[in-house]
Amino acid sequence: MPENKPTASTQNLVRVSPGVLVVGKPLPWPVFDAHGEVLLAQGYVIQSESQLEQLYNRGMFYPHQAENPDEEVAEEVAEGQRNPFADYRALLKTLDRTYDAISTQDPDARLKLLGLARLIDRICREAPDATLSLVHLYSVEPTATEQSLFYAIVCHFAGREMHLDDGRIVVLMAAALSANLALMPILDKLNASSHSLNDQQRSIIHRHPQLAARALHEAGIENRLLLKIVLQHHERADGSGYPEGLTGDAILPEAHVMALAEHYVALISRRGYRSRYSITQARKALADAAQDSPRPALFRALLNALTPYPPGALVRLASNETAVVTHRPAHMGGHRVKAISDPMGSAYASGFERDTGLLDFNIRAVEVVDMMPPMDFQALWDYEHQ
Repeated sequence: MPENKPTASTQNLVRVSPGVLVVGKPLPWPVFDAHGEVLLAQGYVIQSESQLEQLYNRGMFYPHQAENPDEEVAEEVAEGQRNPFADYRALLKTLDRTYDAISTQDPDARLKLLGLARLIDRICREAPDATLSLVHLYSVEPTATEQSLFYAIVCHFAGREMHLDDGRIVVLMAAALSANLALMPILDKLNASSHSLNDQQRSIIHRHPQLAARALHEAGIENRLLLKIVLQHHERADGSGYPEGLTGDAILPEAHVMALAEHYVALISRRGYRSRYSITQARKALADAAQDSPRPALFRALLNALTPYPPGALVRLASNETAVVTHRPAHMGGHRVKAISDPMGSAYASGFERDTGLLDFNIRAVEVVDMMPPMDFQALWDYEHQ
């Protein structure tokens, strides 16, 4: 008996509007046809302009998946099974609204920022590998808001590896979400540019820690640890950082961890002036930097948390299949992966779990791509579509 396609209620479906989707980027939510049948799953990468045009003609989606109010995000995540993929766009929207609240000195800005940090912390704890996979699945060319979310996620896992207490991890994540506040209007343009910085851009970059800390303070966010992390996240132990040229132990370990998170995310993302690093290359760059650092333990904490093949990484197996890592090793086991394409490069209809402990399915290399292959993220991590 043929398997039925998942269908959705058509009552609240609306048509996909031009400008919402982008060629080469994963779908932020499932796209349905007018009958409620899934056309493309969340995570599918739009391959061409003609395919995009067809989606605008036929595609429909649930508007709440694109624009959830803050309180709805909290409600949805607070109940049931953690599904970071279903919550991804809502989290980004909430982060943008949090930036607006800080910029306009909303009386609730502090509650919004720390509340969002606690929410992301909770998702990281309850669905750790799926949440960490977001950093790698969406890192080809992330927006400025996506980058800040990724910094917070990476900081969570590094902080846990460092055995920071729960409250300190949440504050570190809040700092990671807000430290680039002053850069948000120009960051996407800077990342896409292949030109050298002009004097005005260079000035903003060097002053952005102070500008962000001031904006946070003026919005009523006065947590000393948070503000200090924001101010120090571009300081360097040798005094070559900014804005104050601090050295050694004058720099908080948390600020150093946040700098490492930023650096890692930047390396695995494409820039206008360079290709993205593979995860292996990014790890090597961090490991090399650790040798000259007075705090090599911080580098080890981040590298240990990620593992050599973090969730969301594309890998080549000994079978010559391409697979996506779904889980880091647990106890004595190896990385868990699901094969998504055969040795000839043809995509499988669904992912097939492979035992990387077997010689035939050993991980041989990390793949680096300029466009993610089509994948159903929720199915690969065994979530039901929402």
